[in-house]
Amino acid sequence: MKKIAFVLCILLVGVSLGWASGMKKKKLQPYEYGSVSINSFSQQAGMPPVLFDHWSHRQYATCRLCHVDIGFGMTAGSTKIRAVDNMKGYYCGTCHNGKQSAVFKKKVFESCAKEYNRDEYKRCTICHVLERSSAREDDFERFAEKMPKDRLGNGINWEKAEAQGLVAPVDQLEGVSAVKQKLKVQPDFSLKAKVDGMPDIIFSHKKHTVWNGCEVCHPDIFVGIKKGATKYSMVEIFEGKYCGVCHDKVAFPQSDCTRCHSKQP
Repeated sequence: MKKIAFVLCILLVGVSLGWASGMKKKKLQPYEYGSVSINSFSQQAGMPPVLFDHWSHRQYATCRLCHVDIGFGMTAGSTKIRAVDNMKGYYCGTCHNGKQSAVFKKKVFESCAKEYNRDEYKRCTICHVLERSSAREDDFERFAEKMPKDRLGNGINWEKAEAQGLVAPVDQLEGVSAVKQKLKVQPDFSLKAKVDGMPDIIFSHKKHTVWNGCEVCHPDIFVGIKKGATKYSMVEIFEGKYCGVCHDKVAFPQSDCTRCHSKQP
């Protein structure tokens, strides 16, 4: 029965992805998973687009710190980042300011400058790249080699990495984050599977709040805070809504059915 349910889930994933996109999605290499091209103003300024790798920042900062406190939108291109904003200490310039960083625990390169010479242009090409280099791939492989393995996505089990202390992402930044009172973590709860034979979903607030807090999900993604208040379907998730805002983009993909459908009979 479990095998049949798993096959049904895989079929549902394939059909839904095809329905949502109208075409077969290219399977990304692990080092490409979660990468975002940022090109709001780069080419207008005569620069290649920025290639942002989530994995290289995810080891240092929580999703909440970047997407709530610093203010990056949750979808590619939704935040119109300008070089002058970075130079004023906003967005990338919050951390990349040429000084000792509380997030990276080391001095980091300055993100942008009004003027630069040929040698300084090399600093620009750390972010503004025409294509991915083998050195960038090697950096990922060296990092991933030390991390707990996962089957899909970028091949790293970030949940286990955090639990084992291999990564300790910063969630508050002085002068940027508002100091908030810690809320009581809600207990795990089950959600009824909509495919016969599939195990029910076990949703863990604890696992999600480590990275997201409450603000990333509520109210922009899930309006209601009461179980069952927000109605959604698997098709909508595969279209990039609700759970699909993060899963299939940065968090592990939805094709890893048993990560969510995990309730034991």
